[in-house]
Amino acid sequence: MEVILLEKVNNVGGIGDRVKVKSGFARNYLIPQGKATLATAANIAKFEARRAELEAKAANELEAAQKRAKKLEGHVLKIKAQSGSEGKLFGSVGTVDIAEAASKIVPVERSEVRLHEGPLRVVGEHKVELHLHADVNVEITVVVESDEQEAVQ
Repeated sequence: MEVILLEKVNNVGGIGDRVKVKSGFARNYLIPQGKATLATAANIAKFEARRAELEAKAANELEAAQKRAKKLEGHVLKIKAQSGSEGKLFGSVGTVDIAEAASKIVPVERSEVRLHEGPLRVVGEHKVELHLHADVNVEITVVVESDEQEAVQ
């Protein structure tokens, strides 16, 4: 199925590209999300009329994501969690917990947090990537601390 991309999509193409994608990907993701439209003659003409508007919108989104990345760069997020004596967590620290902690600095959605090795399950320092835009990734440090009070002897 041939579509016209209305915004940049990772591993597919940029704004205005006419690409062939699998029909299920187009019907179930690209078109409902407003990321693409069918490549018909009428839609091509409509897209060309709106090209400047869509490119300006994309530039504004990129600029906003870069500003958010600058604010997050170099920050260390501290998250407290219950853990055992060996440093293993009871449960895990996932994308929701990291997004909430990062949102104290700038708004971050759960879907923007990338945990390549799965949820954090041990106490310590971890590198986490935030995917703020198709062209903007920022790496932050998340420190998972035990919330148990050390026994005073």
